[in-house]
Amino acid sequence: VRDEQWLRDAARARLLSWISLVWMTVEGAVGVIAGLVAGSVALTGFGLSSAVEGLASVIVIWRFTGSRTHSATSEVSAQRAVAVSFWLLAPYVAVESVLHLLSGAEASTSVVGIVVTAGSIVFMPLLGRAKLRLGARLGSAATAGEGTQNILCALLAGATLVGLLGQSLLGVGWLDPLAGLFIAAVAVREGFRAWTGEACADCAPVGFAGADAPACNGCCD
Repeated sequence: VRDEQWLRDAARARLLSWISLVWMTVEGAVGVIAGLVAGSVALTGFGLSSAVEGLASVIVIWRFTGSRTHSATSEVSAQRAVAVSFWLLAPYVAVESVLHLLSGAEASTSVVGIVVTAGSIVFMPLLGRAKLRLGARLGSAATAGEGTQNILCALLAGATLVGLLGQSLLGVGWLDPLAGLFIAAVAVREGFRAWTGEACADCAPVGFAGADAPACNGCCD
């Protein structure tokens, strides 16, 4: 039902996506540059994942702009596009991680990388949970999928931070590419979940199919 509350939620979803886009632009640029300088696959992959999440934000902004706000077809297109954005990340990170594991190459310490990943661990879950709640209220798997990407960003930031600290404090170089493989695996899994509309587990799976969808069982509360 496209009532006034629904329209306000749609505007909030669009605003949160704009906030995400700005954050991801800065985070992605810093992550990629710091990762290349340090030779860190996980940090570079984390920066690239920010670009992918920024793409998801653009998709949701597109979804809730103009006449597309009321379009079921636009929702399906946005849902599938968000899913594909997950899959753009996985091949690069997986290949680079395997190459680093085989070659034994080790990343150097990156203070900038540690700071930016720590910031994402704090900020992104808040943004992601807000989008999951909006996705459930709007019946928008695309919005929930973007929220899942934000929460995934925090998890990836944690994995990347473990790799960076492992190298900095313990001299354990293999933690970095191992974190990169984790990033790739989770991106593939979440891509499939977004494609089928299960971006918010237990909350109206299969595309949030309106009145016929099961009620949210707490994951978006």
